[in-house]
Amino acid sequence: MYGVGLVKGMGVTIKHFVNTYVDDLRWFGRRYYNPEAFAVRQSPQAQGIFTVQYPEEKLIMPEEFRYIPFLIYDELEDGTRQDRCTSCGICAKVCPPQCIWIVRSDDPETGRPIPEPSEFFIDIDICMNCGLCSEYCPFEAIRMDHDYEISTYDRFSENIYNKEKLDKPASFYAAVRPLNYAIDEAAIAEKVAKKAAKEAARKQRQAEKDRKTDE
Repeated sequence: MYGVGLVKGMGVTIKHFVNTYVDDLRWFGRRYYNPEAFAVRQSPQAQGIFTVQYPEEKLIMPEEFRYIPFLIYDELEDGTRQDRCTSCGICAKVCPPQCIWIVRSDDPETGRPIPEPSEFFIDIDICMNCGLCSEYCPFEAIRMDHDYEISTYDRFSENIYNKEKLDKPASFYAAVRPLNYAIDEAAIAEKVAKKAAKEAARKQRQAEKDRKTDE
C-alpha cells in the first residue's frame, strides 16, 4: 500500500528516539563517564542515540583503528635505540598515494648500504590510512597509530612527518595494539628460532665434514 515504507521508516526513527531515553535511565549518571557503559554504547548491543561531548569526552579507540603510520625502534639493554626499519623501501613501493620517502645512506668505508634509514618522511595529508605499508613490512618496523588529533595551521611545517616524529618505542606499540604486538613478537621469535636451528644444522654438518676429513 502506498506510504507503508514511509510509516515503517518513521517507526524505526521513533524506536531509536524512545530507546535513547530508556538507555539513559539504564545508565543513569554513568552513560558517558563509565568505561563499561561506553563499551556497550560502541558495541552492536547499543540502543538509541547518544552524543559524545568532544573534546572533553572521547570514544574508545578499537585496537584495529588505524591512522598515521609510525616507525618502531627497540630499546636495548645498554640504553641505545635500534631501528627495526632497514630502509628496504617496500612500504614506499606499495603505498597507493606515494606519500612515503626514504633516504638511504652508504657506509663510507665499504660503500655498502647501511641497513637503517638516514631520513624517513611521510606526508600525512596525502596518507589514505590504508595500512598497506604496515601489512607488507617484512620487519614489523612500521605500524598504524591511533592519534587522529593532528590538525594544524601550517601543513608544510607540521604535516610532513620526519623520522624524529615517526619514531616510537616498541613499548608504545605494545600499549596501543597489545594483540597485534603479541602476534608480531611471536612471528619474530619464530623467525629467530628458525634461523638459530638453521645455523645449528649448518655447524653440525660442518663439524661432521671436518671429522671425516680428519679421519
